[in-house]
Amino acid sequence: MILQETSTLANGVSIPRLGLGTWFIDDTHVVQTVGEALRLGYRHVDTAPAYRNERGVGRAVRASGVPREEVFVTTKVDAGAKSHDAAAAGIDASLRRTGLDHLDLVLVHSPRPWRRFHGPERYLEENREVWRALEEALAAGKVRAIGLSNFDVDDVENVLDGCTVAPMVNQVLAHIRNTPHELIRHCQDRGILVEAYSPVAHGELLGDEEVARVAQRYAVSVPQLSLRYCLQLGLVPLPKSADPAHLRANTEVDFTITEEDMDLLRGVEPIADYGDHRAMTIYGGQRDLSSLLALARSRVRRRR
Repeated sequence: MILQETSTLANGVSIPRLGLGTWFIDDTHVVQTVGEALRLGYRHVDTAPAYRNERGVGRAVRASGVPREEVFVTTKVDAGAKSHDAAAAGIDASLRRTGLDHLDLVLVHSPRPWRRFHGPERYLEENREVWRALEEALAAGKVRAIGLSNFDVDDVENVLDGCTVAPMVNQVLAHIRNTPHELIRHCQDRGILVEAYSPVAHGELLGDEEVARVAQRYAVSVPQLSLRYCLQLGLVPLPKSADPAHLRANTEVDFTITEEDMDLLRGVEPIADYGDHRAMTIYGGQRDLSSLLALARSRVRRRR
């Protein structure tokens, strides 16, 4: 069963091969979602300051009754924290917000601040300073592993060229119709585990007829096919759901996609439009994670 499978990071720390993403789940509802996931056997939860739900995640973990050492909790240094001191303060703030005595993995959320994600400035020296703060947190026992998120090949190499401890993880957007094969190979060749966030493309794959036809061959859903695809690429997928039925279904991925179908899925055309998420800077839009999250919540309130 996938919930019992782990990978080993470069420093020997075990990480569950399937995680729970929590972006767009607010701080109140995330308590119930994470609690339900832990009851189902999930042992890997991903959060971030930009998600505004670290407190709820920590509360759920502490209240779950699952021994702390059995739950792998990831958070991130905010994308705008581009100095050693800001990164160090961010890690301490995440520890306070979660109420946990340590964090299992801390990632640099982005090589550039969100509003400047597609800008010309590279923040090379700044990212090395941020990385130094992560290395210090690792040495101090505040965190068990450290890594990157949304870093491309050049940004990864910049950190590797100046680090004492190499990144153990790079968390990137990866799914059917958007698989950064070169970046994945580059990281894996350097012993960096790649995590896949939004493995169902924010739901945009659900209406994809070509992908659905492949899923039908295995008698599985499109999300299940998407997760299995990531797993067979050697990635750790982080699907997000607050629905208990979906949480359960996302664990039912004990099948194998044939190499012929893997080749087909690797080669499908990229997604051109992420729907409501197109406004996010990582897709070329103008909104950062926090502002997009605030917009989504305001729409939910208006519907009520």
